[in-house]
Amino acid sequence: MFGAYFWLLRVPGAPALAGWGVVGRFPIAMRPLSCLLLVAAVTGSLGRAGLVAAAMLVAQGVASPVLGRLADRYSQRRVLTLACLVHAAGMTSLLVSVLSRAPLWLLVGLAAATGCATVSFTSFMRARWAALVEPDLLGTAYALESVLDETIYLLGPLLVTVLAAALHPAAGLVACAVFTTVGSLAVAAQRRSEPGVSAPAYGERPGRAWAVSGVRVLTACYAGIGFLLGAVDVTLIAFAREHGASGLAGVFIALTAVGSLTGGLVYGAIRWRPSQALLLCGTTGLLTLGVLPLAFAGSLLVLGVLAVLAGVAIAPSLIAGSTLLESLAPEGSLSEGFSWLSSAGALGIALGTGVGGRLADLGGFGLAALAAVGGGVVALTLSTAGQSALRRTETAPVQRRKSAPGEDNTVRTAQ
Repeated sequence: MFGAYFWLLRVPGAPALAGWGVVGRFPIAMRPLSCLLLVAAVTGSLGRAGLVAAAMLVAQGVASPVLGRLADRYSQRRVLTLACLVHAAGMTSLLVSVLSRAPLWLLVGLAAATGCATVSFTSFMRARWAALVEPDLLGTAYALESVLDETIYLLGPLLVTVLAAALHPAAGLVACAVFTTVGSLAVAAQRRSEPGVSAPAYGERPGRAWAVSGVRVLTACYAGIGFLLGAVDVTLIAFAREHGASGLAGVFIALTAVGSLTGGLVYGAIRWRPSQALLLCGTTGLLTLGVLPLAFAGSLLVLGVLAVLAGVAIAPSLIAGSTLLESLAPEGSLSEGFSWLSSAGALGIALGTGVGGRLADLGGFGLAALAAVGGGVVALTLSTAGQSALRRTETAPVQRRKSAPGEDNTVRTAQ
């Protein structure tokens, strides 16, 4: 059943791309927590720490599509190399400013500047897989990416905690800077998987992912999924607190990651016959149904089981969306397209966390769970109502795999 992963990793360049991609992506799960721990340890204020971390995340969400567009126009290699150096300089400045107790406005400004130089590494990796492998292995490649993401989200916070406790609260951000720099430079060196640049003829405007209606529908759908994920995390935390077991909140969140990892592995190993647009509807529907029982959990044990079930459809829904984007985005705009999805998902998580937290304060974990269901309903409604837009270019020749020496450049079509 899992033979597809074996064939994927036999593709020349695939093992190196996956390995270095993990290094570059690790800071995604470490950066916010590292920032919170350091600023809170130095200033003694969680409020200030949250403001600094939020400034970095919001700036990253706004800048990601811009960096993706630049990568499509001038190459990922150039953007990764320059961005990681600017990111390292920004992170160093932020560290020095925090440790020297600089004013809050300076910390917020430096955090925002660092966020603007943080590429959406997940988006860049998905664009590279689309350039490296044939269409029949692309779904498996995206499944592998989702599995690696879940693994990172399990291990990243643990690594930050260990570094802060064993060394210094600043150690987490130092590790983030090192991982980002090493991972970015190593991935930039993988020339075999680098997507081609968009070079329009004189007088022509380059294709933009955002100009495609299906991409806009998919981006809004990702925002709904992100809202669901943020509200689910709040639900699990609120349930643990209400049942006098706050220490288990992290365990419950990890269980959703286990469910997602399992679902992603199975989903990526199957050759699906339905169109990607229909698969997106099906997976978002399952995701919404899987979250609903959380509102009615009655014990810690029951919630643990339900947390796993709630996570099963997370990775499949994101894999379906990623595969669909590859067929929707105009040629030479994949990095930008994936960056839009990443930004929409991140902003959705932030909104879901805020709304879910407010509802949990007002009416308990059940209301937060229903808010999560609402996010899923939005995603399901958009993916259903937007079928015509999502299918519009699924059979169009929109992406081209880079030619190997002596090989014709064949047109890619999504099945």
